[in-house]
Amino acid sequence: MTQQIEYVSNWKSKISAMGPGILLASAAIGGSHLVASTQAGAIYGWQLAIIIILANLFKYPFFRFGAQYTLASNKTLLAGYKEKGRLYLWIFFILNVFATVVNVAGVGIVTAAILSFILPQELRLGISLLSIIVIAITWGILLLGKYRFLDKLSKWIMTALTISTLIAVVIAAFKTREYIPDFIEPSPWNLASLAFIVALMGWMPAPIEFSAINSMWVIAKKRFTKIAYRDGLFDFNIGYISSAVLALVFLALGALVQYGSGEVVEQAGVKYIAQLIKMYAFAIGDWARLLIALIAFMCMFGTTITAVDGYSRANAETFRLLRNKVDSSQHSLNIWITIASIVGIIITTMFMGNVASLLSFAMIASFVSTPIFAWLNLSLVLKGEHKVSGGLFWLSIIGLVYLSAFAIFFIIYQLGLLN
Repeated sequence: MTQQIEYVSNWKSKISAMGPGILLASAAIGGSHLVASTQAGAIYGWQLAIIIILANLFKYPFFRFGAQYTLASNKTLLAGYKEKGRLYLWIFFILNVFATVVNVAGVGIVTAAILSFILPQELRLGISLLSIIVIAITWGILLLGKYRFLDKLSKWIMTALTISTLIAVVIAAFKTREYIPDFIEPSPWNLASLAFIVALMGWMPAPIEFSAINSMWVIAKKRFTKIAYRDGLFDFNIGYISSAVLALVFLALGALVQYGSGEVVEQAGVKYIAQLIKMYAFAIGDWARLLIALIAFMCMFGTTITAVDGYSRANAETFRLLRNKVDSSQHSLNIWITIASIVGIIITTMFMGNVASLLSFAMIASFVSTPIFAWLNLSLVLKGEHKVSGGLFWLSIIGLVYLSAFAIFFIIYQLGLLN
């Protein structure tokens, strides 16, 4: 891809350019890390580390294309899709609307589960009702325009959660622990574990459609900050690599604390959140339970806000491009925020009493649609001044084959064609 250097790149300019990549990392460290990664470690120990590494590696070029294309062309991925043809934009729009309602409900449920753990027993209203409250409050915050303050706060909360997790993992690594007698290491390499592995990869490190949202954040950043091409990629790499490494840190927490303990790992809901907080308490101390729960809640609440805002912005911009409108409007964005919130609440209500299934479905749906989003991004950089080549090109080809083959294999298995 042709590089257009407009400004001098140095450490000062790199720090100034940071923002979109860090925001992507903030959105990523949610359900995929707090839930899926720690569960993977708690159930299978270190065995699924390779799956986490491969998911992050093979998704990397497609996330990078979002930042790379935008930095070089000063256009969002969505504008690029439209230039290739309205069909590309329609494909993205249809898939993104579906991802919006499912993933908003998913992150809302995780946030509600942590909130339920924090609240006193007499104030616990049930996960589904708390999810509705969380999404409704998110809707109100975004419409009132208070997102920027909470966005800045969520970054500090994410930093606190990261530091707490690193401390917990280091302490747990040096603690003496015993496995239950006659412990047999469970194997994830069978068809029965396929759905869990696919769910793990679905939100790892984030749903891939966030690459389009990230490209919109890059454009927004460039409106008030001069960003050199290399500085923009530096910001992206810092955010992406940090979230990938932290996924392994959360896996380590589950592997070092709960794996082999004989305690049955809950799949989702309040019971699992209680187990998650218990891991921190085991390593840091019982005094840290409420503090860690509060930090985790604020982290997930920030992720919920980012998801509703980001998906809605992508939908509003796509809809604008499809209608050939010149300028976007806050009114249009507010409509899409409202739609995302209402339908997210409806989906949550439909799955009342079976939140584990909804969360798993959201992650699996994200993975199954990943190859299509990946192909859309790759199609923008196959020719012209933004053409990708060399190692990054071959990594994207191998990644597309890997992600597609895994998704097709899972669909065939779900259809019962392997029986």
